[in-house]
Amino acid sequence: MTKNDIHKLAPENIGIKNISIESLVPNPHNPRMLFDRVPLEVLRASIAKVGILVPLTVYWSQEKEHYVILDGQRRWMCAKELGLKDVPVNQVAEPTLVQNIVTMFQIHQLREDWELMPTALKLEVLMRELNERNDKKLAALCGLNQAVVSRCKKLLSYPKKYQDLMLDPDPGKRVKADFFIELYVVINDRFVNKMTWFSKNKFTQRMLEKYQSRKSGLKSVTAFRIMKQHINNARHAKKDKLITERLKEFYFDDTLTLDHLRIQSADVSAGVRKLLGDIRKIEQAVDEIDVSEYYGEEELWSHLERLLKLIRSKLEAAGRRLK
Repeated sequence: MTKNDIHKLAPENIGIKNISIESLVPNPHNPRMLFDRVPLEVLRASIAKVGILVPLTVYWSQEKEHYVILDGQRRWMCAKELGLKDVPVNQVAEPTLVQNIVTMFQIHQLREDWELMPTALKLEVLMRELNERNDKKLAALCGLNQAVVSRCKKLLSYPKKYQDLMLDPDPGKRVKADFFIELYVVINDRFVNKMTWFSKNKFTQRMLEKYQSRKSGLKSVTAFRIMKQHINNARHAKKDKLITERLKEFYFDDTLTLDHLRIQSADVSAGVRKLLGDIRKIEQAVDEIDVSEYYGEEELWSHLERLLKLIRSKLEAAGRRLK
């Protein structure tokens, strides 16, 4: 989708005016569904002091017989609480469904205080209406970072009951989207999915219970990165059966921590793989040294001598015959 195509999705501008606050209704397609009290109170105090400085963006809906808010729902909510009779608006032509959602995205550019799940739901509508699933094209269309689109699609893979937990109006009860995004890599791991005891929904529920009760050391959503790393290390070390048993034990037993998934020999294998990669880089760099060009670089040759001595000492300690 080109920039011209995106520009065509913008509704035509009509003009700025003041309208009655009662003639406005929220946009049912607003990607932002959650409005927490603390930020609202800050905005309300500002409006009470200086008024609404930026007009709301609205369109007239023939079906609703009201003006629908494209941008400025928080300003409208605060104005109602303050008892204002009218508000300044910039009216545009009534958009199509796709124009409506795209305009909302383009106006807001996913502000930092937005929750991700409501954004994902509106992105889902666009994917369905446009028959488009390409992350790059969707990102360009919505003015979102491509990584944000990918995260949204991960959230859409979860059953509705988990999506609803991310939409709880009470911030204290709301489950952060990051929990499900970090868990995604574990529950969608092909090897994990082949474990005979594994159920994606049951595993998700158990991890949520452990996380919310702070059991098994799941105090941070990044714990799932550690879990995935333990699984990967075990597989590389050909410890499939052992990691399968340990993950099952961790799943059932709340007294076990993530360290239960650590397989010492697997950790060693992971360290060896990293070290081998570093050694190969050093080998290549040393091989490419032009002796005549670096002949007078004493610091370089001194470091190479120390490296040679260190390598010899390690080989001797390992009982290796030096050639």
